Amino acid sequence: MAPRSAPRRRLGCTEPRVFTPPLRPLTPKTSAGFSVIEFAEQVLQITLYPWQKWFFIHALELRPDGHFRFDTVVLLVARQNGKSTIGQVLALWFLYVREVRLVVGTAQDLDTASEQWRNTLEIAEAVEDLRSEIANVSRQTSRETFELLGGGRYKVRAATRRGGRGLSGDLILLDELREHQKWDAWSALTKTTMARALSLVLAMSNAGDTTSVVLRHLRRQAHYDLGDPDGICKDPVTGESLMPELPEEALDAEDYDEEEPAELGLFEWSAPPGCSKWDRDGWAQANPSMGYVPGMERKIAGAAKTDPEWEFRTEVLCQWSSGTLQGPFEAGKWEAGYSTEEPPAGTPLVLGVDVSVGRSPVTHVVAAYYMPDGLPQVSLEASRPGTEWLVDWLAAQPGHLRIAAQANGAPVSALLEDLDELENVTVERWGGPELGNGTVKFSNLVGVSEHDEDTGMRTGLRHMPAPALDLAAGTAVPAILGGGGTVWDRKRSPTDVAPLVAATAAVWLLLRPAPARRRSVYEDRGVVTV
Repeated sequence: MAPRSAPRRRLGCTEPRVFTPPLRPLTPKTSAGFSVIEFAEQVLQITLYPWQKWFFIHALELRPDGHFRFDTVVLLVARQNGKSTIGQVLALWFLYVREVRLVVGTAQDLDTASEQWRNTLEIAEAVEDLRSEIANVSRQTSRETFELLGGGRYKVRAATRRGGRGLSGDLILLDELREHQKWDAWSALTKTTMARALSLVLAMSNAGDTTSVVLRHLRRQAHYDLGDPDGICKDPVTGESLMPELPEEALDAEDYDEEEPAELGLFEWSAPPGCSKWDRDGWAQANPSMGYVPGMERKIAGAAKTDPEWEFRTEVLCQWSSGTLQGPFEAGKWEAGYSTEEPPAGTPLVLGVDVSVGRSPVTHVVAAYYMPDGLPQVSLEASRPGTEWLVDWLAAQPGHLRIAAQANGAPVSALLEDLDELENVTVERWGGPELGNGTVKFSNLVGVSEHDEDTGMRTGLRHMPAPALDLAAGTAVPAILGGGGTVWDRKRSPTDVAPLVAATAAVWLLLRPAPARRRSVYEDRGVVTV
């Protein structure tokens, strides 16, 4: 019997599946990445994986004037492939080789950012020549800093709207950018580089979901610049572009003070859309360290077998979820109710109205109605800044309107008296025990079931596409009331939950006994959401 040959070792892909191509051949004169690789291997004694070398060479491409081509670099790669090493090596190269003044490190939480800082410091302290240059070390929680004799510092900052205020950074490291659900931290931290001509922002993450507001925007912009290789820059329903058109003055090269505007670089190691989760070539495309890290392919196979599919796809295949991985509803349930079918003309409907909290309120109107198969469906009819427009908007609608709005001091309650004065509107206050019970009923409806074998019926709730409502449904934090009911917690939820509150109010009203007069869907719905 012939001996079995050893299994072939499958290696991760050195080159990412999607990336911003270089403008010219990359050599030690046209990329600072070669210097970083030499520093890592000869000074830090760190052996880099092939993909890490490739990344440094391409991400640190230089313009003819010696400046970095990219002001912002986004690195997307599956978890546990060594992106932390990228940040550590780059931070030390900036401090010791480029001798910059400030490196700022942050992540989705301070513990992660502090751990990255400590590991970077340990690497420097392990090399005698680097250790001798360390002047001061502060280990104060959330304010960790180490400073070199020449004045360069590596500081930890919180990923908040105040995290980088008052600083001028040369290198900003943002780890786990997928967790940024608002623009506050990004704006505060990245703007510290405005006064630094040779600065760089490096954002690192694996794939995100619909709540990853900042990362999703940056990735979509980069894909758009590359010709939309994955088809993510068009609305899947209408086929219309999701990218705003730039005004003519933004395209006029004469308006720029420098030869070229700032560029965004994307380097994305991910499995191709639509591939099987068992596609090992897809594993290699998302996990460039596979085959170089002992046992990694075996670990990936185990995760593919045991993990929920979209957990595996997001964390291991670096593929984007169109829904959310964490939220108030069971994974996949909200997405299961996705519908693009408009209700037939004449379908009776009711409305839910709610207003967001904060100094710049946004008012949302959601309609609820029954589709021909008997399932309820909701659609976001209007979503506009401010509250003043609502009364005139409602007064202009045909027919008589049944509206549900939360009372008891909610932001929308300030509008109730004005709504009561409208002749074509009947307002039903949503409050007390009905508030908690209505939210529980709404939550129980979310998701569309298969046909019941006994009754042949389906149950659930459909919703038409609306980013504001989808985001609220994916991020809302429920609060349990004393009587066992549930409400959507406006303060603890990371994004505006008012669209979801309006949808919940509309469904609550839809399920209540209806009076004789009911409003119908008008044929030309033509409501523009802005």
